[in-house]
Amino acid sequence: MNIITRDFATALKLRQAAPAEILPLQEELLRRHLTQAVKAPFYRERLAALGLQPALATLAGLASLPLTSRYDLERDPAAFLAEPPEQQADLALTSGSTGEPILVPYTAGDLDRLAFNEQLNFWGAGIRAHDRILLCVTLDRCFVAGLAYYQGLVKLGATAIRSGPGQPARQWELIERLKPTGLVGVPSFLLKMALYGEEQGLAPRSRGIKSLVTIGEPVRRGDGSLTPLGRELEEAWGGKVFSNHGATEMETAFSECTAGCGGHVHPELMLAEIIDEAGQVLPPGQPGELVVTPLGVEGLPLLRFRTGDIARLHVEPCVCGWHTPRLGAVEGRLAQRLKVSGTTLYPEMIFQLLQELPEVTGSYLEVRSSYDLSDEINVVVGVVNPADQVTTARIAELLQARLRVRPQVTPLDPNRVQATMEQGGGRKLKRFFDLRGELKK
Repeated sequence: MNIITRDFATALKLRQAAPAEILPLQEELLRRHLTQAVKAPFYRERLAALGLQPALATLAGLASLPLTSRYDLERDPAAFLAEPPEQQADLALTSGSTGEPILVPYTAGDLDRLAFNEQLNFWGAGIRAHDRILLCVTLDRCFVAGLAYYQGLVKLGATAIRSGPGQPARQWELIERLKPTGLVGVPSFLLKMALYGEEQGLAPRSRGIKSLVTIGEPVRRGDGSLTPLGRELEEAWGGKVFSNHGATEMETAFSECTAGCGGHVHPELMLAEIIDEAGQVLPPGQPGELVVTPLGVEGLPLLRFRTGDIARLHVEPCVCGWHTPRLGAVEGRLAQRLKVSGTTLYPEMIFQLLQELPEVTGSYLEVRSSYDLSDEINVVVGVVNPADQVTTARIAELLQARLRVRPQVTPLDPNRVQATMEQGGGRKLKRFFDLRGELKK
């Protein structure tokens, strides 16, 4: 097989190739990526200090290359730019959910690469040229995911319906008129759309929605099973959920195939590793921090970027017929790791448990430091009757039984909880308030 180009037919054949056949192709792509990366001052200095030559790079030596942190990007973003401003075709901003938004410039080639990535993702999820997909995601405000989905659908030959987020009534007007076969959006909003439809007598399950591509919130647990939110979503629409995980600075996304057992790593677009706290690469199946090297990026070519996401890699062939590695569900964020009475927790573990309780409408965490170097967690939940102590006790007991720790539970009116999560006007609801740096009053 020749050096990989972004040819769709070649890409589909590559996914059924043996690892030994893919290896030399990825090594050539890695060398090309490093050649582009050293155009940026940050990597030119790092690689020169280590005496590393791009032309001699191998996959076996990937772990010897320097890691890149989000702090590196935030501290000096200009040092990562590999192309001059006149080559920048689009400027995107990260969501800023874990810090200040980072500027990510896309060249025309980067945008084509982005479309190719989503073309592969939609194909893997069983979406074809005859499908119509309603995009319930932001396509403006320097947000790149909506643009990526739109371009990927167009490249695949499918029909994109650019609705944007919010307003269930407007979404249903488009569903009635344009008859989409799939939806893309944040899962909690897609569920809200279904519930609105049921209230209006519109029968969501009868609308022919086959595919539910979700972003921004987990719909699977670490073992691959659907979360309560994921199950409710499939039951409400009668379609199949596909989790899509990416980040603006990664310029690539992992998406589930029809088998629903992890997001496939596209070998011509990404190298993925899982590392432990010491930075050592872990074997397949072990949980650790996801590190990515997005191959072929021109504007912001990152090398071994630490995402902060805790996940696992699976390398056995997928039942869909593809042999590429798969990324399991994100199990937590490294920056949000909690220590309570000697027990390690991630906020997502709490949120998934709360999804099992129909009386809870919205929730967020407040975390403070205790004097014994432990974390104090306040779980704020939206309930219809905040004064109902029986409901509060039931929530606390469930958390203690399943987590082996008993966090404080504060019930509030659901509207107040929603308003708090919407503070700041970001693209994502804020559900984790880290107050560990503040002094206790």
